[in-house]
Amino acid sequence: MSAPDVTWDGIHTVDDGAFTARNVCLVTGAASGIGRAVALVAAANGLTVAATDLEEGGLDGTVERADELGVEGSIEPIPADLTVDDDVERVVEEATDHGDLKYLANVAGLQHIDSVEEFPIETYDRIHDVMLRAPLYLSKLCIPHFRETEDGRGCVGNMCSVHGHYVTRDKVAYNVSKFGLRGLTQSIAAEGEGKIRAFSVSTGYVKTPLVTSQLADTAEQRGIDVEEVVQDVMLGQSRVTEMMEPVEVGNLFLVGFSRLGRHLVGGDLLFDGGMTLTYE
Repeated sequence: MSAPDVTWDGIHTVDDGAFTARNVCLVTGAASGIGRAVALVAAANGLTVAATDLEEGGLDGTVERADELGVEGSIEPIPADLTVDDDVERVVEEATDHGDLKYLANVAGLQHIDSVEEFPIETYDRIHDVMLRAPLYLSKLCIPHFRETEDGRGCVGNMCSVHGHYVTRDKVAYNVSKFGLRGLTQSIAAEGEGKIRAFSVSTGYVKTPLVTSQLADTAEQRGIDVEEVVQDVMLGQSRVTEMMEPVEVGNLFLVGFSRLGRHLVGGDLLFDGGMTLTYE
């Protein structure tokens, strides 16, 4: 299993007057997977994208893919470590150098497979810092810039998960962070007076490097083989027996950011193939 490339066939475009090069969309985790897809879809819709990630080489790959696709907008790479406050502050400052900061997509994520009693606390701290603390701090820093845009509007999109609705074993840090992101989303929306919106996106398993890299660890932890992990653990409760592609998630972010999402205030876009709401 491998993460598919983003192609024009998969990109959804929205006719939105705010999707112009003067407006900036800051995307975290943009070096690969869903973050790369969000960056490419945003740029394809004409936005200037401030793309950040710890992996500088991966960011270069995102820029190269944008060039190959010939997207209308541009992608400006900003390498940074989201566990370092000075870096978080610099990312926002550099993003504003490229235009009016109007959208924030918190996508960056980590994973570690272990039981609660065996879970390394230093690993928990890093996952929390990247997946929950950084989104809060970035939101805190971005919202004043949203208010300074021409119409005083802006939006935060948070990459959540089915694990923000219910949990699976051996992923305590990931589970806690995803539940927390839904609380952050609703907190921003509660204070935004309809002008500063926030939404979350909750999916099942998506074909990303983060997912594929955990297959062997999950198999070992549960005493099963990798194929059983995919069919029974990842897709066992889904009514749709295939994983989403990153570009499909990128499209959800763009719809949420667009005029089509103007009534999406604190809500969660649950695209999980029926995992959490159906049963046999």
